[in-house]
Amino acid sequence: MYVCNSSSYSQKYSKTQGPPTKSVGPTQPPRFLSRGHTYRAVVGDTLALPCEVENLGSFVLLWRRGTNVLTASDIMVTRDERIRLIDGYNLEISNLEPQDAGDYVCQISDKVNRDQIHTVEILVPPTVRAVPATGQLTARKGGSITLECKASGNPVPSIYWTKKSGSGTSSARIGDGPILTLEKIERHQAGVYQCTAGNGVGEPVTVDMRLDVLFPPEISVEKSWIHSGEGYEAQLVCVVHADPIPTVAWFQNSFPLQPTDRRSMSSRGNRHMLTIRHIQQDDFGNYSCVADNSLGRAKKYMELSGRPGAAEFYSQKFSRSPDSYNLTWKVDSYPPLEEVRLLYRRLLMNESFQQPGRWHDVILRPEHRTNGEPLTHVMSYTIKGLFPSSVYEAIVQAKNRYGWNEVSDIFQFYTQRSSLDAHSEDLEMVASSTSRSGAASLHRNSLIWPPPLSALTALSTRPLSWLSITSISSPPAHIQRLFATFASIFIFLRFMKLREFLFVG
Repeated sequence: MYVCNSSSYSQKYSKTQGPPTKSVGPTQPPRFLSRGHTYRAVVGDTLALPCEVENLGSFVLLWRRGTNVLTASDIMVTRDERIRLIDGYNLEISNLEPQDAGDYVCQISDKVNRDQIHTVEILVPPTVRAVPATGQLTARKGGSITLECKASGNPVPSIYWTKKSGSGTSSARIGDGPILTLEKIERHQAGVYQCTAGNGVGEPVTVDMRLDVLFPPEISVEKSWIHSGEGYEAQLVCVVHADPIPTVAWFQNSFPLQPTDRRSMSSRGNRHMLTIRHIQQDDFGNYSCVADNSLGRAKKYMELSGRPGAAEFYSQKFSRSPDSYNLTWKVDSYPPLEEVRLLYRRLLMNESFQQPGRWHDVILRPEHRTNGEPLTHVMSYTIKGLFPSSVYEAIVQAKNRYGWNEVSDIFQFYTQRSSLDAHSEDLEMVASSTSRSGAASLHRNSLIWPPPLSALTALSTRPLSWLSITSISSPPAHIQRLFATFASIFIFLRFMKLREFLFVG
């Protein structure tokens, strides 16, 4: 505690001097013009503490901190060169340090010992360090690990954790507090974790910690089926992840492979490649990629084949015709195609179930092509005799001299509505709208059923606009059913053009 103290003094009374001379007139006691205050300053800054007094007279003003006297009047008592008096008795402290925090007292040393107290709080920017100091941690897959960092500063810093991405940027917050615990660790959790501490004083600070996850090899393949042809080149790729770094070997039909003038093995990062040039028939078959490290082994299989690739459809989903559909697809094959098999079926479906029909099998003979022609074979076929407003499925399989390829994925397509269906729906809408309009009434005894042939014939020659009748209003349900049947016969006559048949009848 720093104290500013003031005192008066008089010479001791002596027999030779006699008593002191009495002062003439009343005097005002000293008092503070400034007020005590709490100051917050950042370490390294300069701080001025005010102490303004009036009527000080012959009293001495002291600055003290605890029992240590810093100044007496204008005399510097402390040896700390960072402290000085400015503008009278104001105390200035430069280059603030954390230990400068505390109470500073400006004191008038009279009989009352008046004082004024300033409280100084030093704000310290955060610092942070990793535990352990190296920032390197290792864990096994499936285990757990604790990451820790320690921070200091005033106020006490808050801490949170993020994980850096491959580009070096930090992801979203994954934890708060000085400790981050990871359970059941997976290999993708390896990487750089960042601990960030901040307390609002200056910028937040960070420290990085690297976590290495040890795990046995894990293999994925870019393609499990590789299509090629004799005289061409093929590349088989497997992607291997492991820590410690694994050894990778290639096998064909369980026999280990070694580099030759046509065959080479290479790697780039996690990608391991087997390249075969000038392919011969013996090169076709099953291959495997095997990776080993101290924690285990993994294996993945691939097939190099001369058979055609799977067919890919690129027709439009919706047909322009109600009873036919043009199906177009492509097949990759180095040798010419010998045969193509197309299968299609109708899906019978309503709101509650879906029942596939039987497959229709079509055998196609592709046009003869030489080996020098393009790899991709584009074919199309028009399927006829389809039902309107229906859903169909199709698959394609192709064969070359090496055999049949895998069956294609199922392709769905849709046939167009027939004009009969469209006009039937229009009729139902008109009848429904007319029955709701209430424009007139229809009497049951005015209906003759079945209607005479002459009436049907006459109706078949009337335009469709005749159906917008205004003389029907809310008939009973059985009358509506009779009217619907009547309308169906009318549509049949209108669009199937069977008037001649009825006249003959």
